[in-house]
Amino acid sequence: MKLIVAIIQPNKLEAVKEALTDVEVFRLTVMDVQGFGRQKGHTEVYRGHEFSVNLLRKVRLEIGVNEEFVEPTIDAIIRGGKTGEKGEIGDGKIFVLPMDDCIRIRTGERGEEAI
Repeated sequence: MKLIVAIIQPNKLEAVKEALTDVEVFRLTVMDVQGFGRQKGHTEVYRGHEFSVNLLRKVRLEIGVNEEFVEPTIDAIIRGGKTGEKGEIGDGKIFVLPMDDCIRIRTGERGEEAI
């Protein structure tokens, strides 16, 4: 089992959800987050004053999957989250973490059956 954590552009959320549905991944958690990477923020003008915004709005997805769904899930996130053919700085990151256990609260099922 793996926990896939993806940080994507907010405007790409619907495309990523659609791509995940295409590979039969229907369970995910979505959170609004802020951060920056290579983009290093941007500059905005408010009431005539210019100021630097170094935390950009992003969306964080968390998806617990069994081993056979790891690569299809990664491919779907890339397909839905990439800007254009080559992508752009700020499209996001995907982290794949080992997941020791998963427990369904309602039934007490554990492991792959609980996902």
